[in-house]
Amino acid sequence: MSTSARIISGSAASWIRILINLVTQMALVPIYLSYWNVKTYGIWIATQAFINIVSILDLGHQNFLGYEFLKFGRERRNELSVHLWSGVLFGFLVGLFQLVLIIGFIFSGFLPLLIRDIDSSQISEVGLVLFIQGLAWLVSGSIGGVLVRGLYPFGYLPRMSWWGVWASIITALAPVIAVINGANLLITGIVFAAATVFYNIPLYADIFKLLKREEIWFSKPNFKIGLKNFLTSLALSGKGLLENVRQQGVRIVLAPLSGASGLVAFTTMRTGANIALQGLGTITSPMMPELMRFLNEKDQEKTEAAFGTVWLVLVAFLAPGVVILQAFIEPLYILWTRGHVPYDPTLFAVLSLGVLVYALAQPAIAVVTGNNILRPQILIAGLSALFVVGIMFIFVPRIGILGAGFALLTAEIVDTFLYRLTAKKWLVANGLLWPKKSSSIATLSVFVAALASLGMGAFYSFKWIILISSMLLMILNIWRYWSNLPDVVSIKLKLMLAKVPVIKNVIK
Repeated sequence: MSTSARIISGSAASWIRILINLVTQMALVPIYLSYWNVKTYGIWIATQAFINIVSILDLGHQNFLGYEFLKFGRERRNELSVHLWSGVLFGFLVGLFQLVLIIGFIFSGFLPLLIRDIDSSQISEVGLVLFIQGLAWLVSGSIGGVLVRGLYPFGYLPRMSWWGVWASIITALAPVIAVINGANLLITGIVFAAATVFYNIPLYADIFKLLKREEIWFSKPNFKIGLKNFLTSLALSGKGLLENVRQQGVRIVLAPLSGASGLVAFTTMRTGANIALQGLGTITSPMMPELMRFLNEKDQEKTEAAFGTVWLVLVAFLAPGVVILQAFIEPLYILWTRGHVPYDPTLFAVLSLGVLVYALAQPAIAVVTGNNILRPQILIAGLSALFVVGIMFIFVPRIGILGAGFALLTAEIVDTFLYRLTAKKWLVANGLLWPKKSSSIATLSVFVAALASLGMGAFYSFKWIILISSMLLMILNIWRYWSNLPDVVSIKLKLMLAKVPVIKNVIK
């Protein structure tokens, strides 16, 4: 499979996964709120966020190994095998440690601090849900995450992405089916954990078949190598923990400040932003193995092409999409939440803009993370986390959950600035250049989207004038960006578009 085919296949799987998540989220929120009250649903959201925080050690370890495997490539199979199976051993040990952390948290009496308005009768139930889900993660994610990444150098990322589509369907439907049938919080947690383990059974079978095909044989785990990799990966785990404050972890901070109802309002308002983030991942994730190859080969044109593809998605789709969504979302949001959650146009705009800023930073982040440049990642993540937590504690008690939105946007802006500085420095040191012009045009798209989205919230009576004016500016900016794309990108895109029947007929 060619480079383009792998990127397209991986992106297609991710887009289908996003579509599934979009449909299920749009359908599931009203279903949950029909069978559970807002408080119970808020507790369910908080438990999921806590599991995501606890699994940070695992994810940091897995991501570090994934980038190391890409450096080994196809040629160093023996070395990859030793690091892979040593990683599996430490993945299991880390999973056990995380389970112990969950047990310690349950018996420490901190659950009421995690969720401000939890009843005493619900404490044991929530504790059991956390333990069961931690156990399911040990069996599936702690080991499977390492094995999956071992296949990435051989072009199997798209295939694993299609397995992710299956996972999305199973884990989305299983708990909601339980809720519809009258399940309480505990039973729903058990069903969710069982579904997670269930879909991993055929996944493991496929992974071992592919490892055999690529002649990645079992190697006796080397404890010294595994320990060294794990200790080094702690930097990524620390970074992931700090970054999670901006993603899932913000719910942990927000729950005691605003209560379960405020958490539900913030989470539902952020759904669109989360979907956009997943959409961005459809480009950056499949492209990472190819980008690493371009950087290792010091190929300026192909590196710029990879950067340009990510920013093209931002300029042509994400930025205009955010503005259009801002104009039409209010009645849909009220219908979706069945009127239980109030709509805040400014908060929605701020959360959406955070996604655009994050998209703008993606090429720089890819350079830094793909080369395992650890120290800057820790410093940037730490500074961003301080901004998020500090701003939330200052402004959430005063202006409500809008303060959390401003905190996240500020952190994204700080991240983008610092990652870009670090990436530029690395590129120059390795004989490459940062694409200034295309970067500036992409930044302008974010600026126009910011003015339009916030303007529609502040000057509602001028909403349609703002929408039309901003769309005209964005169309002009898209044309400027296309004119400055590297030839290798524009030519390939033209060839791909020419194969679409409708466009082909127009060309003729």
